[in-house]
Amino acid sequence: MKTSASTFWDFGSIPMIEPEFLGNILATSSDIAVMIDQNGTIKSVLVNQAEQYYGDLSHWEGKNITKFLTRESIPKFESALDKLNSGKTILHSIELNHQDNARWQFPVRYNAHLVGQNNNVLLLGRDLRTISETQQQLVKAQIAVEKSHEERKEYDAHYRSLFSTASEPIFVLDAKTGIIRQANPAACTLLSQDIETLPGQSFSKFIANKDKKDLNDRMAMAAMSRTNLSVTVSQRRQDIEAELHPVIYRASGQQVLLVRMSLQVDDIPQNDTLSQNLVALYKNGTDGIVFTNQNGLITYVNESFLELINAAQGSEIVGRSLGDFLSKGQIDLAVMLENVQRSGRMRIYSTDLQNDFGLKTAVEVSMTKISSDTAEQISFVIREISRAEQPEPVRPTISSSNNSPSVTELVGSASLKEIVAETTDVIETICIQTAIETTNNNKAAAAEMLGLSRQSLYVKLHKYGLVDSEDG
Repeated sequence: MKTSASTFWDFGSIPMIEPEFLGNILATSSDIAVMIDQNGTIKSVLVNQAEQYYGDLSHWEGKNITKFLTRESIPKFESALDKLNSGKTILHSIELNHQDNARWQFPVRYNAHLVGQNNNVLLLGRDLRTISETQQQLVKAQIAVEKSHEERKEYDAHYRSLFSTASEPIFVLDAKTGIIRQANPAACTLLSQDIETLPGQSFSKFIANKDKKDLNDRMAMAAMSRTNLSVTVSQRRQDIEAELHPVIYRASGQQVLLVRMSLQVDDIPQNDTLSQNLVALYKNGTDGIVFTNQNGLITYVNESFLELINAAQGSEIVGRSLGDFLSKGQIDLAVMLENVQRSGRMRIYSTDLQNDFGLKTAVEVSMTKISSDTAEQISFVIREISRAEQPEPVRPTISSSNNSPSVTELVGSASLKEIVAETTDVIETICIQTAIETTNNNKAAAAEMLGLSRQSLYVKLHKYGLVDSEDG
């Protein structure tokens, strides 16, 4: 390729270069120069004097160059040599990795040129060790970054586990504004707030008016002096004295307050035997006890209920719906809540509890609505029923109110098909009556339990004369 109209570089215009000068030119214009024949046998090796790393490579001469190439470089070299032997010109460079008796390796980028009439090939190479070292440093840096990322994920998992299972209320606040960034389940339970809506609210909103003045500054001072701060937490029912244990730190360029709260709840008076017995029953009783709000969201559970569902910590399920642990889910929960809201209590409801792994346990549930100054609560007492101890269900005698013959009378006097057709209405009547009784005459819940639409249930109620007079 010519860059001007000059003919100086045309054949015959360039003065002949003496061999001793040519060797110097080749050695200094490249890091390593290798002359090979068309079979790849090395005729001569010239090394730049400035490159002490290579040492003496004179022992290469007379041997095939592939003996000094790594396994992955041999196919690349042979492909390039075939192109040169076929008269083609290689315009791109060839990167080869050399090895010498497997003692050391070095990468070289070669430009290949045909020279002379014997199809000799001149390889002019540049040392790539600097680039290779830089690439290795980049790889090590990438590995370090990934390792750091995995460690951060591990620390984050530890933090979240401790944060969510801690029995003490913990708040993460913006140090300047006092806005709640995060709160653990214990804090949400204390303040009767939802875990999704509590973040974003002001922490001082839940502190008594007498303690609100300069609350953020006082918490920051307590954090820096490593002292506690006494405040009064306002609740609808009563105020609770608490000790705040604030810690201040910086995250993402912003100051953050981590506030741990220790409640100073007065102990039950020693002479209040009934209260002591009730607390002991809740903690140590064999029956599972669950308190929920009016929508069925769990607020408190005892250890016996945790055993029934194989849960490790109460904080894992507080805030979840009780329907998550019932075999029929929201259907069971809706039936129980409907009855207890209407009558204030429900004696026995048979169903199955299931844990997060799908294991089921047969139980009987009794419910009571508890009204207080703060919020309405519903208590569930759940007793396990062993399958082995369950009595055989008492099945009603299949008969009808229309003086139809009983099944025993029909056998022998009619075919099986006729007997089934005769008793189908009776079985439907029994099932509908059972569903109505179980749901305390709640037609919508009974229809859902039977898998019928409300309209279909009313049709069958009219058909079998089960409609109450007040229902029309």
